[in-house]
Amino acid sequence: MALNLTTSSRRALGSLKPLTRAAFVGARGYATAEPDLKATLREAIPAKRELLKKVKAHSNKVLGEVKVENTLGGMRGLKAMVWEGSVLDANEGIRFHGRTIKDCQKELPKGKTGTEMLPEAMFWLLLTGQVPSVNQVRGFSRELAEKAQIPEFVNKMLDDFPKDLHPMTQFAMAVSALNYESKFAKAYEQGLNKADYWEPTFDDCISLLAKLPTIAAKIYQNSYRGGGALPAEVDLEQDWSYNFAAMLGKGGKENENFQDLLRLYLALHGDHEGGNVSAHTTHLVGSALSDPFLSYSAGLQGLAGPLHGLAAQEVLRWIIQMKEAIPANYTEQDVNDYLWSTLNSGRVVPGYGHAVLRKPDPRFEALMDYAAARPEIANDPVFQLVQKNSRIAPEVLKKHGKTKNPYPNVDSSSGVLFHHYGFHETLYYTATFGVSRGLGPLAQLIWDRALGLPIERPKSINLEGILKQVEGQ
Repeated sequence: MALNLTTSSRRALGSLKPLTRAAFVGARGYATAEPDLKATLREAIPAKRELLKKVKAHSNKVLGEVKVENTLGGMRGLKAMVWEGSVLDANEGIRFHGRTIKDCQKELPKGKTGTEMLPEAMFWLLLTGQVPSVNQVRGFSRELAEKAQIPEFVNKMLDDFPKDLHPMTQFAMAVSALNYESKFAKAYEQGLNKADYWEPTFDDCISLLAKLPTIAAKIYQNSYRGGGALPAEVDLEQDWSYNFAAMLGKGGKENENFQDLLRLYLALHGDHEGGNVSAHTTHLVGSALSDPFLSYSAGLQGLAGPLHGLAAQEVLRWIIQMKEAIPANYTEQDVNDYLWSTLNSGRVVPGYGHAVLRKPDPRFEALMDYAAARPEIANDPVFQLVQKNSRIAPEVLKKHGKTKNPYPNVDSSSGVLFHHYGFHETLYYTATFGVSRGLGPLAQLIWDRALGLPIERPKSINLEGILKQVEGQ
């Protein structure tokens, strides 16, 4: 099996040890005191539906203009889709229901160990707009742990893949195969009131979130650790990130810093507005009423693209190449010269610039603050080179004059931090991103169904049509 909840629970949750069953009862009993996630969402839906009605009353109003550069430039800047969880401002950065990253770090519940916000608390915020209590998050963490086991046929499929098959190919195929157990697909086939679409969609999304770390850990074990059983069982008393870390071989007290880094990484990468490829693809495929498993599998395939989810590994490779090329006791001039040699060779400096942001990425700053506060990372020569680059590269890029945003983005730091903790398999970094990115698109997919949003169908136009329309202007 890919995952053991306890040694006696390989077959079904019904056979869990008495201690675990008692814990289940406690979780359910507590849910009567404070609403769980589904109940909280159910209470929020009527108000959001009323808000949608108010917005629809202004359907003939103008949101903005469409220029040729928008159509030719990947639709950048067009306000063309609804996304509830987060809003990205070019100068302020990302906000989650109005909260900055620093706000979230202060307000969202933390793990039982460590100091970083829990990504499942971030999911709660993204979905409901509310900050959950510690006990609500503990109950949600338990629910995710209870549902973490993957079906045996998916486990076997992963075992049968070639070990050198790209991790993201394995990830997307495994997630797609989970559609076999989709509650939404079955309910839709049997006939379901449109107003109730959200509920089986919610169930599927929670099931998928629970299983993403298990699938990703299984891929890592098969591809890089010789296969076999995962190094740890899922602990029903632990959070989503801890269990992911443990299944990667980083459980226990001695790995608390890595576990906390993973909490921060997963929370930060969960949502970044709806226009990025993985989020938009999930929404697009879901708009056809494909179930969450098929929809997010498509999103993962978008994430696998070099222009989207592969940036962290490209940054790490480039930083290591720089470290090998410049003197051991390098100066700022050495770094400056290497940056210019990269640009003059027609290449880009990876980890800098962003499609929307026009300032340093707050996610980059959060990861750098995390690292700088820990001497074992702060003294890492690779990390120190990242720090040095973050100070020198913006000025070089400004002088180069071909980027609208010369500042570091989140990819400048994330891969380097994984490298510090012993994860040198750069192809796998995007799979970790794929675990995280489920948070935002799946939360929005639930709202897509709760609000009855339509299938996405923009109008296309050919080049001659554009020319004909604009030449007379």
